[in-house]
Amino acid sequence: MRTIVADHPLVAHKLAVLRDASTPSPTFRHLVDELVTLLAYEATREVHVEAREIHTPVAVTQGVYIAEPPPLIVPILRAGLGMLDGMTRMVPKAEVGFLGMVRNEETLQATTYANRLPDDLTGRQCFLVDPMLATGGTLVAAIEYLLDLGARDVTAVCLLAAPEGLAAVEAAVGHRAEVTVVVAAVDERLDERGYIVPGLGDAGDRLYGVV
Repeated sequence: MRTIVADHPLVAHKLAVLRDASTPSPTFRHLVDELVTLLAYEATREVHVEAREIHTPVAVTQGVYIAEPPPLIVPILRAGLGMLDGMTRMVPKAEVGFLGMVRNEETLQATTYANRLPDDLTGRQCFLVDPMLATGGTLVAAIEYLLDLGARDVTAVCLLAAPEGLAAVEAAVGHRAEVTVVVAAVDERLDERGYIVPGLGDAGDRLYGVV
């Protein structure tokens, strides 16, 4: 498993504002969208491409296009929806699937309650988007779900990760497929509730409010 930390001043700046508890939801949503666009640039560095002949106004040359089948972007509901536009803006040709997962706050285990995915992901590059990689339980379950459908190339795009969560993902699925995790930062640790420290709180609640 590879972990890529996007080391860039704009990433650090936007993340600092996201961490601030006084940042209102509209600003939070806007900054998540901007930050994901920057992370998507790193996450798609090895997206599959193919060469095609093109005719410029001056000459014939070879151009590079996104290969078929197109990448599949899979937001993990509900917080992952706040990252979807930033990903599709960078890869408009990508298709979009949905995976609904919820974490039991007592056991910290994730269960799947909804999905909208192709039946066969063989040969597809999959990009999972979820703001927080905390204990790793949700991301492990999501990756295993995609692997069971035939995926072998999965990239997870997260705003923040905890060392414990990264270790859990690597131990559970790092040997089963080509797995990459792209994050804006790796924080210090998890607290007793399984929240990332210093973190930014519950990303879903800060994006959409407490419902």
